Amino acid sequence: MTKRLIITLVVMAAILGALGFAKFRQVEVAVAQGASFQMPATAVTTVVAKRETWPSTLSVIGTAAAIEGVTVSADLPGTIDKIHFESGQWVQQGDILVELDTRQERAQLANNEAQRDLAVINYGRAQELDKAGVISHSEYDNASAQQKATEAQVGDIKAAIARKTIRAPFTGLLGIRQVSLGQYLAAGQAIVALQSVDPIYVNFGVPQQQIVQMKTGRVVRVTNGELPGMAFNGTISALDSVINEQTRNIQVQATLANKGNKLNYRLGKLGMLCRCRLLRSTMRLTVTPYLSSPK
Repeated sequence: MTKRLIITLVVMAAILGALGFAKFRQVEVAVAQGASFQMPATAVTTVVAKRETWPSTLSVIGTAAAIEGVTVSADLPGTIDKIHFESGQWVQQGDILVELDTRQERAQLANNEAQRDLAVINYGRAQELDKAGVISHSEYDNASAQQKATEAQVGDIKAAIARKTIRAPFTGLLGIRQVSLGQYLAAGQAIVALQSVDPIYVNFGVPQQQIVQMKTGRVVRVTNGELPGMAFNGTISALDSVINEQTRNIQVQATLANKGNKLNYRLGKLGMLCRCRLLRSTMRLTVTPYLSSPK
């Protein structure tokens, strides 16, 4: 029994000795490695700073407007005798649109012209008699005044007839006709809308902080959401003189050429909304990193 115990103790001592020796070797190797360890190389990072111009875009909503627009109306009352246009027609300045009935005025004109001719004859006679000293100066003055009065009456009737011939005040595009043949028109009653569409205006508002960017001659790019991919270039032509107190915006007006009325078919009708884009240049600091080789 004692012998077996001694053997067991000897075996355990041997095992513990072997384990201790193995651990000692591990520690020895670790110490050796630590003595020869070198720190890894450090990567050095540098940056290059420079100023670059980055373009930015100001996008706002604008409204297409005619450079000139009126509602053509009757200057004097009367009955429509002739209509010389159709709805949506393109007209030139001076084209006759409507003629009112002028039969009464023409009858008065014939009567006044006859009185004028008689007054001219009487005035000629009065001149000769005045030179001969046959009549008094007052009779001569009366004949002269009569001649001038009848001439003025003729001119007045002719002006009334001319005012009953309604013409286009400028070249442009007509709207929908609002009258019919034989209709009686009161003075000032609307006949048709007329818009000058070459060129056209696009009006839009920008925040007051952007006023410094709004300069006449600056290019504006105009698009319509209904026609993606299609754009038209115009230039800023005017800025409003005041800022809106409620919105703190200033109104800007751009002008776009519209030869052949192309914009009315592509950009949209006057009064429609469109998008205006202005290219701005902004100076910014650009930082570019560079990673150098490890040292």
